[in-house]
Amino acid sequence: MGSEKTSADAGFGRLGLCAGCGYFPDYLNSRRCAPGDACIRAHSGRQIDRFLRSNPALAEKYLDDLFWERRAIAARYAPVDTVSRLKSDGDEVVRRVVATRLSVDQLISMIDDPDREVRLSVASRLPEPLLVQLADDADYLIRSTVARRLPHGQLAKLAKDPEREVRKVVAARLPPFALHLLANDQEPEVRAIVAERALPGLAAKLLQDSEWWVRLAAVSNAPFEFLPPLTEDPESDVREAALARLAEEQAN
Repeated sequence: MGSEKTSADAGFGRLGLCAGCGYFPDYLNSRRCAPGDACIRAHSGRQIDRFLRSNPALAEKYLDDLFWERRAIAARYAPVDTVSRLKSDGDEVVRRVVATRLSVDQLISMIDDPDREVRLSVASRLPEPLLVQLADDADYLIRSTVARRLPHGQLAKLAKDPEREVRKVVAARLPPFALHLLANDQEPEVRAIVAERALPGLAAKLLQDSEWWVRLAAVSNAPFEFLPPLTEDPESDVREAALARLAEEQAN
C-alpha cells in the first residue's frame, strides 16, 4: 500500500502547482482540476479556462486577480452583475470581455474606451437609439458598425463620412429615395452601390458616370429609353448589358 500513489500525489509531483493550493487534494481527486490541463494557478489561458468552465461558481473570486488573463477568463464565467466593476480594468482584454457581458443599459459608459475592440463590442450591442453617440468615433471600423445598425432615418449623418468603407455601408442601406446623397461620391465603388439600388431617374443619370462599372450597375435600373446610347459604350460589358435589357423589352 505504501508504494501506491493516489491521483493527488501524482498531480503534486507532476508540476508542483498543487503546493499550497486550497483546492488540493479534493478538486484533483474529484477530477474538478487536472495539472497540465485544467488549473487555476497555471499561467496558461487554456488551463485557466478549463478550470473555470468546470467550476464557474469560483469565477467571481478571481475578478480581482493580479494576472490579467485570469481576470479576463473569470469575467466570462462570473455572474453578470459582478463583472461591471471591471469596466475600467487596466487591461483591454479584460474590458473586451466585460463589454460582451454587460447589460445593454450599462454599455453607454464604455463608449469612450481607448481600445478599439472594446468600442466595437459596444457598437455591436448598444441599443439603436444610442448608437448615434458613436457616429463620430475616431476609428472607421466603429463608424462602419454604427452605419450597419443605425435606423434608416439617421443614416444620412454618415453619408459624408471621410472613410470610403463607411460610405459604402451607408450606400447599401439608405432607402432608394435618399441615394442621391451619394450619387456624386468621389469613390466609384460607392457610386456603383448607389447605381445598383437607384430609382430609375437617378440610375439614368449614372449611365453617364466616368467609370464603366458604375454605368454597368446603372443599366439594370435605368429606364429603357436611356439605354440605346450604351450599346456603343467603350466597354464591352456595358454594351452587352444594355443590349440584353433592350432585347428583354422587345421580347415583352
